[in-house]
Amino acid sequence: MTFKEALATLPQYILPHHFLSRMMRKLSRSENTFIKTLFIKQIINYYGVNMAESSEQDITAFKSFNHFFTRALKPGLRPISTEANAIASPADGAISQAGAITDGNIFQAKGKSFTAVDLLGGSAERAAPFNNGVFSTIYLAPKDYHRMHMPLTGTLREMIHVPGRLFSVNTVTANNVPGLFARNERVVAIFDTAAGPMALVMVGAIFVCSIETVWHGEVTPPSASSVQTWQYNDKPIILNIGEELGRFNMGSTIIMLLGKDVAQWREGLNAGQSVKLGEKIGWLTV
Repeated sequence: MTFKEALATLPQYILPHHFLSRMMRKLSRSENTFIKTLFIKQIINYYGVNMAESSEQDITAFKSFNHFFTRALKPGLRPISTEANAIASPADGAISQAGAITDGNIFQAKGKSFTAVDLLGGSAERAAPFNNGVFSTIYLAPKDYHRMHMPLTGTLREMIHVPGRLFSVNTVTANNVPGLFARNERVVAIFDTAAGPMALVMVGAIFVCSIETVWHGEVTPPSASSVQTWQYNDKPIILNIGEELGRFNMGSTIIMLLGKDVAQWREGLNAGQSVKLGEKIGWLTV
């Protein structure tokens, strides 16, 4: 770890993550004209948000900063891949990592990894279908579209809320905080697909005020003290490829897991590569 990386990373261990995120939630939902306009202009200018893609381009029309942050795109702007057996990118963002789940371990960065068991809430039974399968991790920057969509058609089986810390999930932190994505608070959705089970893990981060899904609404906050689960076997929820799955109210990371010998990532899908919602990032092999 360089001195610069240490300055960016080590203070995060002592920050009151959830308190800061609660404060940011209040600010981001404020409908005060001065506050919301200041935040929106700062983000647009600092991160280079492409407002030409937004379905609403008048920033005064957003009722809050969060309304702007979770803005819709113009219809048809992100066509979903129609290639046979395509796996569509679930979000706009950048590939953090993509590869194989080796003996239950998922690569994070710079020699660091975490287990699928830990990522999925501590259940070996839940993680077993993904052993020696594949994963992809997509980081959403503040400039990105912050709604997530289905990479494959699937039937929801289970949702899990896993409490944890709220470290930043940028590249510097991913390179230096061991087990980052299995330490942060997250929401896991397990779907049954034509290729078997698929896990979509929505990872929280510092200032990520909440994670919500289309079938439940806000899952967090509040943050529970233990793992919570919801089963959907008796009330099937089917989402087609490309349909909205949920959103980050402030941004973070989504991780996709698929089982052994059922999928392959596109050649050249490497760390740092930008992806757009709906583009083909891999294909099913079954």
